[in-house]
Amino acid sequence: MYFCNMETDKYYLQKAIDCAKENVLSGKGGPFGALIVKGSEIIACTANSVTLLNDPTAHAEILAIKMACKALKTFVLSDCTIYSSCEPCPMCLGAIYWAKLSRLVYAATKEDAAKAGFADQLIYKELDLKPDQRILPSIQIHLPQNGLPFEAWMQLEDKIKY
Repeated sequence: MYFCNMETDKYYLQKAIDCAKENVLSGKGGPFGALIVKGSEIIACTANSVTLLNDPTAHAEILAIKMACKALKTFVLSDCTIYSSCEPCPMCLGAIYWAKLSRLVYAATKEDAAKAGFADQLIYKELDLKPDQRILPSIQIHLPQNGLPFEAWMQLEDKIKY
């Protein structure tokens, strides 16, 4: 269990907000910033770089996770907190869970983002549908080899579990 210090959380959250605002004012990208803190040390601080990098996955949270993992030489950030200027989109929230961050602290909501033109409602709606009902054609093809990668994984004795 993590001790929550509201003043500390406000301090780091303000840094994420400042990063997002500076990103907009500099013309580098969208209004999203994120930072990852371990203990009292900022491990990563970055902003949305989708348009700068021509990369639709270059959201602030994703980039911060990548930076923190590289800095700490691990893919598990269970002893870190992520601060985001906005409630994470479905992709970023998934990455936060995959990285096993201990806490998420955010400022603006997904509704605030939608008002500014960043609506993720389609993705949330699509996730609730069966693959064959989604807007994106999603076709599963059954081959005899479909399970081979998983079989190889289950038989691997010295695998790094995640």
